[in-house]
Amino acid sequence: MLLEDHIGDICRKARLQTGTPLSEAASLAGLSEEHLREWETEGDIKGGVEVDALAERLGLDVAKAQAVAGGWEPEPVDMARWRELRMVTTTEGFAVNSFMAWDPDSRSAAIFDTGWFADDLFTMANDNDLSVEHLFITHMHGDHVAAMGAVRQRWPEIQLHANNEGAPERSRVQPGVAVEVGSLSVTARLTPGHAADGVTYVIEGWAEGGPAVAVVGDAIFAGSMGKDFQTPEIAQAKVREEILSLPDATLICPGHGPLTTVGEERAHNPFF
Repeated sequence: MLLEDHIGDICRKARLQTGTPLSEAASLAGLSEEHLREWETEGDIKGGVEVDALAERLGLDVAKAQAVAGGWEPEPVDMARWRELRMVTTTEGFAVNSFMAWDPDSRSAAIFDTGWFADDLFTMANDNDLSVEHLFITHMHGDHVAAMGAVRQRWPEIQLHANNEGAPERSRVQPGVAVEVGSLSVTARLTPGHAADGVTYVIEGWAEGGPAVAVVGDAIFAGSMGKDFQTPEIAQAKVREEILSLPDATLICPGHGPLTTVGEERAHNPFF
């Protein structure tokens, strides 16, 4: 799976978040404004781009930005370490990830975001004889909750967990309070920024000592983060405090792009 953001995407987000004028960014990159826009869109362009100077001005880590520009990708993740955890990717114009986790003994299960369509989630539940009891929402952007109605119709008693101000009080997350899904434990951490209602869910209690899993929505991606043009300092601070403070082996499950780990992002994400 390709990174959600190439180096041009990353620099465009950082340029807008820092309020850097297009003309200044283009000059630092050694490009015309037209060619800078092309590079931000395509991630590649004929001729060189002065990534070092641009990244420094945009507040990115220069070495990490160069690594992404050079083709860095996170190490592949063997999901067999987590019994049981699955990623489902649905596409409607662009791809979005949702996740299902369950206790292999009790078959109690939870869904994390729904993606565009729920068909694969339904098949997974049928094939594994699961009792789907919880629906955890990282944020209420349409691509992440498009199939929420279908999921709730299929399982009318499912317990919704969200931080959106429109959610019923009984469904609002309580940070730090664990929700049990069989032998698994799910704890909410508030990660506003990309979305005001952003939540990261940390799943622990995996069989055979599997590391913690953080389902992060669009708070952070492999090598990048979700856009936040109004409160970027808050977005970055929350990722540092609530996600990158977890142990290095923690699996990061983002809403777009490949799986990664806390250790990978500490070492390679240009925003941090």
